[in-house]
Amino acid sequence: MQRVSRRHALMGALGLSGTGLIGLPEAHAQAAYPTRPVAVMVPFAPGGSTDFVARLLAQELSAMMGAQFVVDNRAGASGTVGQTFLARARPDGYTLGVVPNGTFAMAPFLFDKLPYDNENGFAPIGMLATNAMFICVEPKSPYKTLADLLNAAKEKPGTISYASAGSGVANHLGVELLLDMSGTSMLHVPYRSGAQGVTAVMSKECALSFVDSVTAIPYLKSGELRALAVTSAQRSSQAPNVPTVAESGFPGYRASTDFGFFAPAGTPAPVITKLAEAARKIMLSDATKAKLEPLSIDPVGGSPEEFASYAAAERAKWGELIRKRNIKPE
Repeated sequence: MQRVSRRHALMGALGLSGTGLIGLPEAHAQAAYPTRPVAVMVPFAPGGSTDFVARLLAQELSAMMGAQFVVDNRAGASGTVGQTFLARARPDGYTLGVVPNGTFAMAPFLFDKLPYDNENGFAPIGMLATNAMFICVEPKSPYKTLADLLNAAKEKPGTISYASAGSGVANHLGVELLLDMSGTSMLHVPYRSGAQGVTAVMSKECALSFVDSVTAIPYLKSGELRALAVTSAQRSSQAPNVPTVAESGFPGYRASTDFGFFAPAGTPAPVITKLAEAARKIMLSDATKAKLEPLSIDPVGGSPEEFASYAAAERAKWGELIRKRNIKPE
């Protein structure tokens, strides 16, 4: 009797009726999920913001769901190596992915052919968090505002240099979106990493770079960099005096790194629902907010349906920009 009661309770938590299902092994496996370790794929090396969000989520899911959620880093090709692995994984809820929009909304338009179906190969679980970028210059730069920078760019087209972490990555495309909206041009100087781009700005090799908030905040607080604007829809709580790009004359502008939670397509709906509810509870908890706020990462915690709609809009937005500006990977 105790076992039957537990099965009914688990099914009830998933919104399922126990009638006619309790004797089915597959239904029971879904209701009891997870019963063994779960891999959480991150399509980049350890240490970055995607990895940080994934490890925070995995730790909390392990505590909440009674099974180990283990981060599995699979880096390469703008995240598409990891996405390929996720797309080919068995859709049983035991292989998941925390993936930034640079991979699921930008990278597909940079490569002629992908070994997976980017639109239909994954089941969205939810949006986890968003991480803005700051438009940074060195402290003695003549550009005091975003308007100063863009006016100078119009006077001398293609001469002001900006550093990025490589062609087609988020901090490159964020600049390209601004240039497209403002009708200006600058000289793109790609580096091997975002850290090298920051060094280039501080040493005056380049005039500016779009720097993710996790990296930028310490430099802004120490005075080693100065921010002209932030790329998010709202101002950062860690730098409230820095205006958004939208406030600076470009309504609707937004270019942030957004972290999504995915499973392979075909993963059972009850498993998706259970994961979505757990992830939303974790991301919107006071404890998680306290861990993310110092890094200027904003938790989101949306539903699968909201995330699916958002992902489609992101693909359309960045796909159009990449085609329009003929952006190619390195």
